[in-house]
This record gives sequence, structure tokens and C-alpha cells, in this order.
Amino acid sequence: MSGADAPTDESATNESREDAGGLSRSEYLVIGSVIASTFFVGFGGGVIFPILPNLGQVLGISPFLVGIILSANRFSRLFANAPAGSLVDRVGTRKPFVVGMLIQALATFGYVIAYVAPAPEAWFLLARIIWGLGSALVFATAYTIAADVSQSGSRGQSMGLIRGGSIFGFPTGLVLGGIVSDVADGALFSLPGDVIAFVLATVFSLFAAALAFATVPETHVEGEVNRSVKPWEIDYTVSTLTVGLVNFTILFAYIGALFATLVLFLGELEISVFGFDAQGSSGIFMAVTVIAAAVFMFYGGYMSDNRVSRVPTLLVFVAISSVGFLLLAIADSVWTLTLACVLIGAGQGGTSGPLIALLADLTPNDRMGRATGTNNVLGDIGGGLGPLVSLPLVETVGFWPIYAVCALLPLLAGAILLAGMKHETGHVFPTTDVIDTAENSAAD
Repeated sequence: MSGADAPTDESATNESREDAGGLSRSEYLVIGSVIASTFFVGFGGGVIFPILPNLGQVLGISPFLVGIILSANRFSRLFANAPAGSLVDRVGTRKPFVVGMLIQALATFGYVIAYVAPAPEAWFLLARIIWGLGSALVFATAYTIAADVSQSGSRGQSMGLIRGGSIFGFPTGLVLGGIVSDVADGALFSLPGDVIAFVLATVFSLFAAALAFATVPETHVEGEVNRSVKPWEIDYTVSTLTVGLVNFTILFAYIGALFATLVLFLGELEISVFGFDAQGSSGIFMAVTVIAAAVFMFYGGYMSDNRVSRVPTLLVFVAISSVGFLLLAIADSVWTLTLACVLIGAGQGGTSGPLIALLADLTPNDRMGRATGTNNVLGDIGGGLGPLVSLPLVETVGFWPIYAVCALLPLLAGAILLAGMKHETGHVFPTTDVIDTAENSAAD
């Protein structure tokens, strides 16, 4: 595909956006069903982060092994993402979505087993691996559903709602894991607070699976299975790889480094919130970043829907993320740390909605499942490598050098985006109405 002859008249572009329309009632209903289901299952993803780093000391698990456990879901999802995307293009969205929810509920209950069984590190590792398999199915289907039901004039909002609304379950899990484990010790059948938090997350995950089964429709495949799509097929077009590499860079810093080290950072600074220890406080700070991300996922998507090109919106938010990490490197109080977390979350979230919308603009509908799978593969490599690199290094070089380097990564993501768009479209700021494959064919 080439954007060399792309129109530059902004009024014409805005007129075409008006024709494309905003979110319709049917879009809201479908997206709302997906958001509600992924919200409740997201508890299991967040509950472990405030607990495991400190639990590692109690159970005798080394920091490196804790990093492996925290990253295990991303590495298992790494191998499952491409097959999941191909499966979506082959059989549709509904069945993989519901099955993925059930798998994640099973994995969440694995945390309970891990706490009481011998060799807890093995059980935690297995639970995280299983979680990643279910997560691959859920993410591939959720993004594809949003692409299926939206047009260019509403795609950024749709992606922002799907991604932003669904991840509100993650900060709830962070708070659930941090606070319930801190205050509910012995409150239920004399169980430890950590186990109570894991049990509650399991209950919510099962509810999410039931809700998905009852409410989420099929949006992707009509009639018979598309047997031409092979399970091992992946999408490796320049546009997909560009979006995926941006996702890799952002998630390496955000999930991989910040989330894996924040509880330890608070312990060193001796910063607490509302009287909670480092574990409970880290859950609150992590929740702040994710709530900011969720809000700006929708806002970023809305901004990109109402601009000629999505790229400038993306560049604004990668810059915000960079400033947030710089502030984090020098944070020494609750207020500076809070501001840093808000900026980091806003930067990550503001890129997420427009980035997936850009992927959908550039990808033919019948390949969206595979393109989403490739994007998720690269994002999970970044999120998975982060803890493996950051946790050992903070013990060697300290926190501020790690966070200073993380401030450079969003800027690198912006450079990758510009280079990829120039190569693929002929313009660093390609116009959305021209590259949208709902009405125009993209080059494969």
C-alpha cells in the first residue's frame, strides 16, 4: 500500500469521518459485553503482582525466580498468541473468547493451590503459564471484535473502550491483592490474607466466564469455518510489525520494569499510603497507573478518531510516558510518585487505543485475528523480558538508572512508528481515511 497520493485536505477527511459515524447502539452493546467479561477476569491478572514479590521472601523464592513467575504468563502467551489469532480468523470470536475466560479462571485457582502445596514456585509457575494461554484467546478475540463492529470514525474509541474498560479489572485485582492480603488475614476459615485474595479473584473469574457465555455474540465468521486459515499462520506485514515493535517497547518499560520493581522501590524509599506496607501501597500505586491508562485509552482513541492521522496522537502520549519515567527516577515522596504513575499510565494508555486502531486501519478484516496475534506476541516479549532484566539489575545498579533508561524507551517507540509508517505508506503522518482497509485495500 502507498500513501503517496493521500489527500491532505483536512475538511474532506473530517467529512469522510462524519460519514463513517461514531459509536452506534449496537457497537456499545457488543463492546459493553466484552468489557464486562474482561473486567471481572482481569482480577486474576492483577492480584498476584502486589503479593508475589514479598511472598517470594516468605517462601524462599529468589528474585530471579519471582521475575520468571511474573513473566511466565507473557512467555506462554507469546507462543499462544499467533495460533490464537489464526483460530479467531478460522472459527470466529465467540467460542475462543468464552474458552479463554474459563482457562483464566482455572489459572487463578492455581494460585490458591500454589500457596498450600509443596513446591509452591512450581505451582505458581504453572498457574501463570495457564493464565497466559487463556489470555491469548481473550486478547485476540477482544480486539478482533472491536475491529469487526467499528469503522474508521469510531475505531479508536472502540479500541480504547475495549482495552481501557477491560483493564479496569487489573487495578481492581492490584488493590484486591495488596489490601485484602494485608487486612483479611484469618478472616475466612483462618485462611491467610493472600489465599483469601486468590479465592475472591477465582470467584470473579468464574463469573466473567459465565457472563461471556451469556452475552458475547459472534462477530467474525459467518456460516462454516474458514478452513483456509492454518493454525500456524502469522501476519508479518510491515504495518503489523511496526505496531508490534512499538507495543514491545512500551510494555517492556511499563509492565516489565515498573510493575516488577515498584513494591521493592517503595520498600527502599519507605513510602506508604493510608498506613499500608510496601505491598499494599504498591497495589494502590499500580492501580493509579492502570486507571490513568484506562481513562486515556478511550481519550487517546477519541482524539485519533477526530484527527486526520492517528500518528500525532501517538507521539504526544509516548512523550508523556517518557516524562513520567524521568519523574519516577527522581521520586522521593508520595506526591511525586503519584504524579509519575499518572503520567506513565496516561502515556501507556494514550498510545494503546490509537495503536490498535491504527493496526485495524492497516489490516484487512479477514486477517485481523492474525495481525492481533503478532502484535500480542511482540508486546508479550517486551512485558516478559522486563522483569527478567529489571529485577536482577536493581540489586546491582539501583532503581534510578533503570527508570532513566525506561524514559528513553517510549522515545524509541516513537521513532519506530515514524519509520514504519514512512516505509509502509510513504508518509510519516498517513491519513486514516485512506489507509482504512474497510474501504481501501492494504498491501499484504
